[in-house]
Amino acid sequence: MAEFMTGMKRTDYCGDLRIGDVGREVTVCGWVQRCRDLGQLIFIDLRDRTGIVQLAFNDKTDKEIFDKAFSCRSEFVLAAKGVVCERSSKNSEIPTGDIEVVVSNMRVLSKAQTPPFEIVDDTNTNEELRLKYRYLDLRRRPLLNNLMMRSKIAKVARDYFHDNGFVEIETPMMIKSTPEGARDYLVPSRIHNGKFYALPQSPQIYKQLLMLSGFDRYIQLARCFRDEDLRADRQPEFTQIDMELSFVDVDEILEINEGFFKKLFKEVLNIDLEEHFQRMTYKEAMESYGSDKPDIRFDMKIQDISDLVKDCGFSVFTSAVENGGSVRAIVAKNASSVYTRKEIDKLTEYAKGIGAKGLAYVRWVDEPNASFKKFMSEEELSAIYERLGAEKGDVILIVADKNSTVLSTLGALRLVVAKRLDIIPDVFKFLWIVDFPFFEYDEESGEWLAMHHPFTMPKEECLQYLDTDPSKVIAKAYDLTLNGVELSSGSMRITDYELQQKMFKALKLTDEEIEAKFGFLVEAYKYGAPPHGGMGIGLDRVTMLMCKADSLRDVTAFPKVQNASELMSACPAEVDDESLEVLGIKVVNKED
Repeated sequence: MAEFMTGMKRTDYCGDLRIGDVGREVTVCGWVQRCRDLGQLIFIDLRDRTGIVQLAFNDKTDKEIFDKAFSCRSEFVLAAKGVVCERSSKNSEIPTGDIEVVVSNMRVLSKAQTPPFEIVDDTNTNEELRLKYRYLDLRRRPLLNNLMMRSKIAKVARDYFHDNGFVEIETPMMIKSTPEGARDYLVPSRIHNGKFYALPQSPQIYKQLLMLSGFDRYIQLARCFRDEDLRADRQPEFTQIDMELSFVDVDEILEINEGFFKKLFKEVLNIDLEEHFQRMTYKEAMESYGSDKPDIRFDMKIQDISDLVKDCGFSVFTSAVENGGSVRAIVAKNASSVYTRKEIDKLTEYAKGIGAKGLAYVRWVDEPNASFKKFMSEEELSAIYERLGAEKGDVILIVADKNSTVLSTLGALRLVVAKRLDIIPDVFKFLWIVDFPFFEYDEESGEWLAMHHPFTMPKEECLQYLDTDPSKVIAKAYDLTLNGVELSSGSMRITDYELQQKMFKALKLTDEEIEAKFGFLVEAYKYGAPPHGGMGIGLDRVTMLMCKADSLRDVTAFPKVQNASELMSACPAEVDDESLEVLGIKVVNKED
């Protein structure tokens, strides 16, 4: 039978004890990490969320307590009382390595079966098994530390925004379904048969209504839900540090958030960030880096050589320019020894796999060896090398196609090559992306589609182009990126009733659709709306980057896998027919 804590009270955490505690009587609690039986001596490493401390049992220990220690196994739960003593054989590998607790009393609070995998920091156990037994996996130091850091990040966020006049307000978890870019998770209503709530993709509409209500600074650590395909930096449910501010413009929103991140990195990682984060327009980001979330920790910018090759003898280049596309390149400095012809062939296959027709290259060992050399004169080739700043030892990668394909391909290649060359410095580099286009042209439909939600404010000077030239309309929208990962997205909001109606029309929404989806917000705008804007910071992604974790699963307590299932509890799961009948729902099995 397990014993009880009655009469014992923990005085200290295992990992907090130090040499200065020698002579103190303490009570510690935790899990058995390891037992060592040396005959007349038994040592138990006891683990809690703060670390490990060694428990010592010797020939002076009460026989009943000594026998209990002898019976202990990995992951038993213990409470132990004893005196902190200096260790004769110290362990410099752990913070408590100078001391041990010589136990006078111990209770076995819970016994444990042999776990399905060893609870150690470095494990080779496959992730699927660890996720099935997630409660055991979370005992491992790396994951435990990640979640502890996540908690600290959340606390700093609340403290900072409260100190800056923000009011924390919860918004509903069951809301009306509104279009926000992804599929909603729907919740059927038992009372209103045939009708559904939606789980919020974000608190967007509610936080705008709070601005209309007079709460000029709102903050919430908001749970958000999106029914979309998963990847390493995406989960179907996640947390946003969500905010909205009234009587401000873009600069003030960016400044308040820069202040937050400077405080966050100083308090959590003791890192001083730059005074002001770099800003870059969407156009510059796409043309220089091929991405709206560029990693600017290294150079290797995309360069346009279309004007140099538009009249050359290489039809791949000339036809791309003639058809309205471009020819662009990146230069991998000192890469010729790493990127052999075989390695470049692999890059070519990769480029084809993400949409390019092919990849032209120059590999400069002793002399520049261009894959298209026979089609161009020495003067034309020299002009390319000079434009690109290429020299001996470099590799040039060139893509010719429509602009969107060229930029996205070179943007992806840039990251692949930088990782292969190991030239990305281990630093944190923030970047604001501003001046997003309001519309993007969809080649399949031949129409201009909105890049943002319908409440995004266009720049005032662009309003004249709404009906005549959508390509010239710039949104008062902004993203914050860190090391090539998007952390946050936000915008100023439309607050003018007539302008909002005009934007709905520009997005080709009918009056019926406007009323059905946004009627209550449109109605609210008639009663005086302050200028406002906001953004939502991905708490999960921030934590992932600050922990230098590989995946959001490493910073989420109970994550979903790629098919949106949770392996430990085996959800989603079927429900009984009675529950479905109450909701008026019948399950129809879809064919694969």
